[in-house]
Amino acid sequence: MRSPWADVLVELSVSGSGGGYPSDLTDEQWRLVKPLLPPARVGPKGGRREKHPRRRIVDAIFYVVRTGCAWRQLPKDFPPWPTVYWYFARWHDDGTVERVHDALRDRLREAHGRNAEPSASLIDSQSIRTADTVPAVTRGFDAGKKVKGRKRFLVTDTLGLLIAVHVVAASVQDRAGARRPLLWARLDHPRIQKFWADQGFAGRLVDWTAQILGRELDIVRKDPGQRGFQVQPKRWAIERTFSWLTAHRRLARDYETIPARSETVIRWAMIGIMVRRLARGRPATRQGPHPLVRTAARQAS
Repeated sequence: MRSPWADVLVELSVSGSGGGYPSDLTDEQWRLVKPLLPPARVGPKGGRREKHPRRRIVDAIFYVVRTGCAWRQLPKDFPPWPTVYWYFARWHDDGTVERVHDALRDRLREAHGRNAEPSASLIDSQSIRTADTVPAVTRGFDAGKKVKGRKRFLVTDTLGLLIAVHVVAASVQDRAGARRPLLWARLDHPRIQKFWADQGFAGRLVDWTAQILGRELDIVRKDPGQRGFQVQPKRWAIERTFSWLTAHRRLARDYETIPARSETVIRWAMIGIMVRRLARGRPATRQGPHPLVRTAARQAS
């Protein structure tokens, strides 16, 4: 018979270990995520008691997202990979990942002095190469970017926080693939009145957004004489979000067999970003340059 103190001892050993990997949640970060997860099934009528602590399951998912390793390559100090993947798939199917993500996003917006519900947002797409394990029917060729794989459509707020995500084959045009995430953003966040996008979304999509969604799609155009890279007004926030995501090796290339699972990996990456920002409680500081300091011995030589 399993002791009722077993889970408590495991939890204490996990929290007291200091975290063996940089992707592991700290105690403060785990306190933000834990109450948002569904309650564990206990008792004879609620299924078998969970064998592995939830925290190690979440740490294992973050490890895969951050390092990009295959599920089968999880280190042995995590729970068995079939168990971790079962939770990943289960929380995807029952909507847990979306609920956790949205709750943290609302809390982070309020921490920045914003309303939990955004009033303006941005949309953009990113074409990404896929692994050889991705089915051919879910990928295509983006002739403009010369990329064979999938295309990610993101809708973010002006802080760069995710509102909606949609993953399709790279062959889908921006004007066609943007309709679904725009619709989701409109239904889930009725306070949004305006979207910003680049020139690839110009044309019929602007009229569709106005007539069907009753919202404005503002196209941010480049200066006629622009040469090379230049930061675009408003749109720089969503470009920064793409850089946040591709810093996670699991998202540097698309490995998921189902596009919907790719969307879930993106949400997990954003959950990790948001819990770090909430736990830190202040803007991130980057290390400055390290000037070369010559010692007296070197100067003498």
